[in-house]
Amino acid sequence: MDLRERIRAALHEDIGPGDLTTDACIDATKNGSAVIVAKESVVISGMSAAKIAFETAAARRGAFVAMTVKVEDGHVAHKGDVIAQLHGNLATILEGERTALNLLMRMTGIATHVRRVLTEVGETTFRAVDTRKTTPLWRDLEKAAVKHGGGDNHRFGLFDGVLIKDNHIAAVGGVAAAVERARVAVHHLVRIEVEVGSLAELEEALNAGADGVLLDNMDDAHIAQAIAFARERWPNAFLEASGNMDTARLISLAQVGLDVVSVGGFIHHAVWADLSLKVLS
Repeated sequence: MDLRERIRAALHEDIGPGDLTTDACIDATKNGSAVIVAKESVVISGMSAAKIAFETAAARRGAFVAMTVKVEDGHVAHKGDVIAQLHGNLATILEGERTALNLLMRMTGIATHVRRVLTEVGETTFRAVDTRKTTPLWRDLEKAAVKHGGGDNHRFGLFDGVLIKDNHIAAVGGVAAAVERARVAVHHLVRIEVEVGSLAELEEALNAGADGVLLDNMDDAHIAQAIAFARERWPNAFLEASGNMDTARLISLAQVGLDVVSVGGFIHHAVWADLSLKVLS
């Protein structure tokens, strides 16, 4: 389902057969203007989705609304800044307001959270990436928000990367068997990564021909030990860590030699940004 279809469904969820309040109070032909304002300092994300929401709401009425972006995605807005201007059919602006703001506030909240975390962490040897712990059907916007905040993306879904996890290993009877099956199934440009929880599993995975390992839910001391062990024997192996990666842990792991740290909290710990729409006329 493409973005416009999802937003059309989101608008229908809110408006249904019609907006009782707007239909009762607003002349259907009346034009007006409005602004979207930041009520705190934020990193903007979701502008394209908000614009589509107003365009789609306008199409429902056979009307017209123009949205002018004043602060682009990835840029900072401060408290009181106008981040977008709207002009056109006033009923459409009011009907599209909640859906547009919900998307904009959610994505801006993610971008702002990621920027704050990475600013506090500072320089690292690794790339900090998101995970698949996303809101169903809004993953593309949430992952874009992570990028707008300065983070990076992990695989988008199950279809664009091989990550053999504990349940795959249990289902096929071992690490080596899982790696062998994956190697046969995918072409040579696809990297094979295996989730491991111990040095023994790490050794088994890399001996089996995995390109890298995901050090999952290890404490900092075991991560450092695993990195030293892997770098000595498989210097080109790809090393990722995950599991309860908050700001303090990212700081503690900043220089230990990891290639990637995956941070589910980039998305599911983010708080919505405080934005509002104000009608001017």
